[in-house]
Amino acid sequence: MGTFVLSIKENGDYKYTYNNRRGKTIITSIGFKDKIDCLESIVLLKRGFETLSFPKFKTSSGKFFFRVILDGNVHCASRKFTTVLRMEKGINDIMKYFTSGEILDFTECVFPEIQFEDEE
Repeated sequence: MGTFVLSIKENGDYKYTYNNRRGKTIITSIGFKDKIDCLESIVLLKRGFETLSFPKFKTSSGKFFFRVILDGNVHCASRKFTTVLRMEKGINDIMKYFTSGEILDFTECVFPEIQFEDEE
């Protein structure tokens, strides 16, 4: 099963990633000013899943990626893949597990800073 992970970008915008069952990021969303808009994007993609399109691209350095488009709007871009086969596996993972993916919200988690003692 895949997982949606909500987080906050360095500029303060909200984003989500969709990770496969092994925890590898497949796609990353565009930035959102509000958390609710970020969550609504996930709901929209799940509801419109049958009409999603995945146009494929190749970078100038020879890597492959795709975008997730709904109703003419880009919602996400994939990570860069080294081969077409790996890119297709990423798309297949989305096709199988996307609609059942759970949401993990790390936007309000404050992780304590670890204090290390100096060894002498």
